[in-house]
Amino acid sequence: MAILDSKVPKGPLKDKWTTYKDKIDLVNPANKRLIDVIVVGTGLAGGSASATLAELGYNVKAFAYQDSPRRAHSIAAQGGINAAKNYQGDGDSAYRLFYDTVKGGDYRSREANVHRLAEVSANIIDQCVAQGVPFARDYGGLLDNRSFGGVLVSRTFYAKGQTGQQLLLGAYSAMNRQIARGKIEMFNRHEMLDVVIVDGKARGIIARNLVTGEIERHSAHAVVIASGGYGNVYFLSTNAMGSNATAAWKIHKKGAYFANPCYTQIHPTCIPRSGDYQSKLTLMSESLRNDGRIWVPKNMDDVMAIREGRKKPTDLSEDERDYYLERRYPAFGNLVPRDVASRAAKERCDAGYGVNATGEAVYLDFKSAIERYGKEQAKLKGISNPSDQKIYDLGQAIVEAKYGNLFQMYEKIVDENPYKTPMMIYPATHYTMGGIWVDYNLMTTIEGCYAIGEANFSDHGANRLGASALMQGLADGYFVLPYTIGDYLSNDIRTGKIPTDTVEFDEAEKAVKERIEFFINNNGTKSVDYFHKRLGKVMWDKVGMARNEKGLKEAMAEIKAIREEFWKEVKVPGNANEMNPELEKAGRVADFLELGELFAKDALNRTESCGGHFREESVELDGPQKGEALRDDANFAYVAAWEYKGEPADAVLHKEQLEFNDIELKQRSYK
Repeated sequence: MAILDSKVPKGPLKDKWTTYKDKIDLVNPANKRLIDVIVVGTGLAGGSASATLAELGYNVKAFAYQDSPRRAHSIAAQGGINAAKNYQGDGDSAYRLFYDTVKGGDYRSREANVHRLAEVSANIIDQCVAQGVPFARDYGGLLDNRSFGGVLVSRTFYAKGQTGQQLLLGAYSAMNRQIARGKIEMFNRHEMLDVVIVDGKARGIIARNLVTGEIERHSAHAVVIASGGYGNVYFLSTNAMGSNATAAWKIHKKGAYFANPCYTQIHPTCIPRSGDYQSKLTLMSESLRNDGRIWVPKNMDDVMAIREGRKKPTDLSEDERDYYLERRYPAFGNLVPRDVASRAAKERCDAGYGVNATGEAVYLDFKSAIERYGKEQAKLKGISNPSDQKIYDLGQAIVEAKYGNLFQMYEKIVDENPYKTPMMIYPATHYTMGGIWVDYNLMTTIEGCYAIGEANFSDHGANRLGASALMQGLADGYFVLPYTIGDYLSNDIRTGKIPTDTVEFDEAEKAVKERIEFFINNNGTKSVDYFHKRLGKVMWDKVGMARNEKGLKEAMAEIKAIREEFWKEVKVPGNANEMNPELEKAGRVADFLELGELFAKDALNRTESCGGHFREESVELDGPQKGEALRDDANFAYVAAWEYKGEPADAVLHKEQLEFNDIELKQRSYK
């Protein structure tokens, strides 16, 4: 059994990062221009890393499968980015951000990495303001904050409901500056299909030009994977349809361990699915839970009347509504963490109280917020005895200013006005906390290969708190990797250019071409999406929020059968030497079909309930989750080593004991 070395520095938690930076090896500016770095993925993590490494003087090759880094899925992040600035004076601190993150992840993240994340969070905001990111501001011109689930302070900076897009434009502008200087060579519409390892070190990648179909070799002294998560293994998710696991999966099959693959974030505020014809789901920002109240009818007669169209939700009085989050978790109310809100919504719908035709929806209602803001505005404007309509108009204007684009998006999809009729929401697959195992330096178990952002496993444990994805991506890219990668690259200043005419590149390219030729020449009868949808249904039904031993074993067998049929029956139209989206999808779904089985195996090995997932054998569904007291060994990662022999080998699972320091091992008080 392999021994994992997390390389976490010794000493008190609060001093680790500072002490580490003081003692690592550096590359001087003159030598940085002798070193090449490949960055795969140009979302917030990859974009910020590419820009910063190039700014430092490294030669960067950046790869994006989209037509521009501006199209990275980071733009879909709506609600905000966390940082421990304490602008509200409400008691926030770097330690409290660290504590909330570890606690919110069910004590299953690496504490040293999370404390570092909290430390650098404040720097992220300063960096982005300097880039011109238009964060919301209060009346006095200071940056505004709002609350997100799982915390008791306001630490989330935001740009209306499009924070991810604005942050990505900031990183993209920094990238463009380096592209113009020639320090970043940008490869749009390119997909990494394998990593090349020379003498045990990552020394390049094989990529496909998605426009021409050409297979290309690219070398570097280090490879950085910043390709995001794998939520699309469920087919229906909030991820863009192009989001995939291929880059991370390829390095996994070359020796990079995969950690916690079964930890998926189930987001509680997604627009419910409307039928089997859908290819993706749409997210409503968690920020809406600042002002929206979640409820279902108390009485089953009202549930049926609403489903059958005999009643509208606005017909029900306050006494006829069950604000179940406020009832169960009074300290946090509607701002409980995502995993708690998701499980509670599923429990109510499983009990029969779902309000749409499928029985899979609860209400998110803004009536109280509109009235509250309206009355406040009437007082501010000196309006005495305002009419109900005036109060409504004033209140709607405030809500529209805070969340207008989200309400507009909801109305376009559902064709209902959410100002007047409560939104319908239901949990959906969103972010993945599992990913490539990395040490404190963000290096994988392949020397010279790094994983940053959502592609790695380290920061969020079993559940990510809202607004922490953008924080981790930018922290890794702007402030962590640029330090840690230098410690490794300091040994490469005399290496010289890495040649691509070697046997290692030959073999990697040959394997990539053989797989592509198989897909093009296979005389199957079924589309790629046919298999992807079947995989997604198995994953959601048996490896989703509710899991049990019987279902997980069935899922593993079913996924294996789907995979075997896929390799016999998949049909990919078109040619290899052209733009061919079906060919792209075929390779990605092949990877999902391998990951899915490992995903289920990881879940089977966990007889616990944590994060957004619960084992049905042991969890009480009605009322607050009680569960078992956390064990002393609660903080660990299951790590899988891959030995590729044509189909998934048994996962080799390892426990990594991580330190707890002064955090108490106790149940989350709001769970």
